Amino acid sequence: MSRWEVGDTTLATLGQSTSGSGDELSSLIQQLVQAAEPLVGKFDGAGKAAFDSFKTRADGITADLRAGLGSIQVGQEGMNTAFVSGSDTMADDANASMGAANFDAAKFR
Repeated sequence: MSRWEVGDTTLATLGQSTSGSGDELSSLIQQLVQAAEPLVGKFDGAGKAAFDSFKTRADGITADLRAGLGSIQVGQEGMNTAFVSGSDTMADDANASMGAANFDAAKFR
């Protein structure tokens, strides 16, 4: 059985990283389209069709990647909410149990 630890800020940091990755992917796709501009008009046939299709679909590809990463981020936010809520509940329950405990009865004399 594996064991892993989630700190207080682990999932929030992961969410920020996911958001940053989306920005980076969008930028890289746009850079790829710009880098390919000198090749416009150099293709014929199927190569030209594929190249034109990619250029036309670049914004859609970017939007699809962002939507996918957005869904991942929603899941990460849900996990973070669950972990924080669980941690708070555990602390509240422990404090309530300690408040109800009779520590004087447990003293060794």
